[in-house]
Amino acid sequence: MAPARVILLPGSVLPAELAYPALVAAVGNEADLRPKELEVYAADRPPAEYGLEHEAVGIKRLAGDLGWERFHLVGYSGGGGAVLHFTATRPERVLSLALLEPAWTGNRDLEPQEVALAQEYERIAALPDEEFMPAFVRSDLRTGVAPPPPPSGPPLPWMAKRPAGIRAFMAAFQRGDIDPEPLRRFDRPVYFALGGLSNPDHYQPAASRLSRLFPDFTLEVFEDRHHFDPPHRVEPERLTGSLLALWRRAEQGE
Repeated sequence: MAPARVILLPGSVLPAELAYPALVAAVGNEADLRPKELEVYAADRPPAEYGLEHEAVGIKRLAGDLGWERFHLVGYSGGGGAVLHFTATRPERVLSLALLEPAWTGNRDLEPQEVALAQEYERIAALPDEEFMPAFVRSDLRTGVAPPPPPSGPPLPWMAKRPAGIRAFMAAFQRGDIDPEPLRRFDRPVYFALGGLSNPDHYQPAASRLSRLFPDFTLEVFEDRHHFDPPHRVEPERLTGSLLALWRRAEQGE
């Protein structure tokens, strides 16, 4: 059997080339992994009226360049919201879906704590940049969990794009929508990785809702991980085992 063909989208903070090297190394030649940078960072500023369809078009373009008609998708945080959108709008292209704490799973049937968190994100988005990033990081952690220390040394050039890109994602999530019907009909395997130290008001309701939506859904909890020390960077061997099992099962069903 040929190696699984996989496109990986990062979150809105680390670039793809920094987000996925540990996972790529752990997978080795067991699969053909292609980390892809987010379209929101393709230029100095996010595209006008940026939305998740920008990311879906970028995925489709990369797949076309690679000659891939069908493939597996992996998305973390904002990239998780993007690959979920792609699956809802182009399900025939997706062999399996892996969601690593997706930052957004649609705006329908939200739990009260998710509605409150969305309002908190609106408040955070309006903060000045020097307050925005620390507040954004704290919002994704369980109460009492210390945020990761800021990187030492002078800011790297790519960091300058992050506040605008994250705000563009927030705005896209706020006005976005996902039709649940294509997801209910999606019979391919879906995997969700959840950090035990992440904000439970964000990711746990999302995982529960998707478990009721997708016919073939697997949840794995990484008890000692949170959103900013995710398993693809800190526990890549364990995550690799889960993803290889997902991809093999999906391709055996072809």
